[in-house]
Amino acid sequence: MPRILDRIDSPADLRALSYDELEQLAREIREELVEIVRSIGGGGHLASNLGVVELTLALHRLYDSPRDKIIWDVSHQVYVHKMLTGRKDRMYTIRQYGGLSGFADRRESEHDIFGAGHAGTAISAAVGIATARDLKGEDFHVVAVVGDGAMTAGMAFEALNHAGDLGLNILVILNDNAMSISPNVGALSRNINKLRIDPHYRKAKQEIGNLVEHLPLGKTMWQRAKRVKASVRDLLVPASFWEQFGFEYYGPVDGHDIRELEATLRAIKQVKGKPVLLHVLTEKGHGIPEAAADPVKSHSGTYWLKQTPPDAPPPPPTYSQVFGQAVAELMEQDERVVAITAAMLEGTGLAPVQKRFPRRVFDVGICEQHAVTFAAGLATQGLRPIAAIYSTFLQRGFDQVVHDVVVQGLPVIFAMDRAGFVGDDGKTHQGFIDTSYLRCLPGMVVSAPKDEAELRDLLYTAVQYEDGPFAVRYPRGTGPGTPTNRPMQRLEIGKAELLRDGTDVVLLGFGAPVSECLRAAQILEEFEIDAAVVNARFAKPLDEELILELASRTRGVVTAEENVRAGGFGSGVLELLADRRMADKFLVSLTMPDAIVDHGPQKTFRKLYFLDAEGIAFRVREVLGALRDEERQFPPMAIR
Repeated sequence: MPRILDRIDSPADLRALSYDELEQLAREIREELVEIVRSIGGGGHLASNLGVVELTLALHRLYDSPRDKIIWDVSHQVYVHKMLTGRKDRMYTIRQYGGLSGFADRRESEHDIFGAGHAGTAISAAVGIATARDLKGEDFHVVAVVGDGAMTAGMAFEALNHAGDLGLNILVILNDNAMSISPNVGALSRNINKLRIDPHYRKAKQEIGNLVEHLPLGKTMWQRAKRVKASVRDLLVPASFWEQFGFEYYGPVDGHDIRELEATLRAIKQVKGKPVLLHVLTEKGHGIPEAAADPVKSHSGTYWLKQTPPDAPPPPPTYSQVFGQAVAELMEQDERVVAITAAMLEGTGLAPVQKRFPRRVFDVGICEQHAVTFAAGLATQGLRPIAAIYSTFLQRGFDQVVHDVVVQGLPVIFAMDRAGFVGDDGKTHQGFIDTSYLRCLPGMVVSAPKDEAELRDLLYTAVQYEDGPFAVRYPRGTGPGTPTNRPMQRLEIGKAELLRDGTDVVLLGFGAPVSECLRAAQILEEFEIDAAVVNARFAKPLDEELILELASRTRGVVTAEENVRAGGFGSGVLELLADRRMADKFLVSLTMPDAIVDHGPQKTFRKLYFLDAEGIAFRVREVLGALRDEERQFPPMAIR
């Protein structure tokens, strides 16, 4: 039997479908979503997309995209939107190198009105688009779909305040599923979700519904009883909260009942002269029992379909897991240690730590700015806060890092997960500038481990350091596999590690590239090039003595790091050599490119940008003039 989904090539194709066909289409979409995420080996956004199937169908039936502007906050719930807007046949390439983005992407489709990968941006973008519409005298609808997790971001409320002040004709849909990736936290989240658990509201609604349906006009009367329902709702839910921002509040409505959604959206389209907030209740993972049963695990994969042989060895721990284990040990040893994350308990490895130390691990919601200043406040009282924030998200709290931590010289520890090439999450998540924006700050220690054991040592060192902020950056995924069962050791700040001596060239690695530098040195041996290899450990302060000594007795220095060139570790080495009138000893800096890097495997990008062993060895031979003619003509990498 042909699928209805196979007949859908654009949003216009949805409008001729009956409600029975729409329900069948929703089931087919969910089955397809599971198969898509399964086929790409997990790592896709599953549970969040399963929860917005009916909402996406209703929006694309009632609004004329791309003329009407539908903006998705965070946008990890846009897979259904992509399937309905001409990208159905490419969905199996999602988050793959050269394939579709896992987020909204303006360069990918005219239906992707605003690209996103960080939370809290959609309402601000909607306000900008609607204001431009009004200034230009145009006429179209603007809709921002915002998860309740994103509503913990302060930026969302700044935008709500501005929209209400302007009286803009926009619709904000609050997609309330009680989750971001981790369960939502905070007083606001508790108030929004009161309807889910309040038996008085549910009982009152049911009793009124039963009463009205038994009256002569039955269900018709129930549809006309909106005022009664609203009165009951307002007794229990602070709809006036949203109205204080100047918004007309509608809801809550069942986000999986497409009839109710469409009826409500039709009514809202008639509202003029003020912004509207529609509160929609959805279930993350809806329609797939296994996904709904564990929305945290199913956020990024089909965990229940994975077949692991019973005798298979356990996978090596990721850097995030090693970090979490180290934090737990530090908390056992030192009661001053506390940890902070911004809605990323699972992602940063802190979920098991919170279970052991619930009063000392703080998930503050999607608000990195608050997380940083909260850490600063803790530090003023003698505690040792570890702020575990992805590199890409710490950017959002940069002013707080400067003003509230650095200016005051407070000993806050920044643990920056996902530094460097991040992989499938792509352009919005690449950790490509943290070394640069932290290295320029006075008094900031900037470090990166060569392996898992050194991550533990750097964290231990950071906790002991009293003189100011200390940053540790580390990559996504697993490391070289160094055992982590020995006690943590204190390292000398600003002291590098000579892993291999050499007479021809120095390979200075910072962080993840160190192991590739060691392999590159072995490759160079085959070409009779003797390379020293240094694990820098610190981009600030540098081990000036070691770098200068090695540079003085070799042909020069090659640096390797997963950060952009401008202001990075290599820039620091060049500055040092230039100050000592040894700039001619700086041969080349291997870095992430001066470009926005898209999604794809970390291994692929390390090869493309000469940051794997073969690429490093090739570039060393190139700068030393040791390439054969055919190698110059046909380099092994696709991008130079």
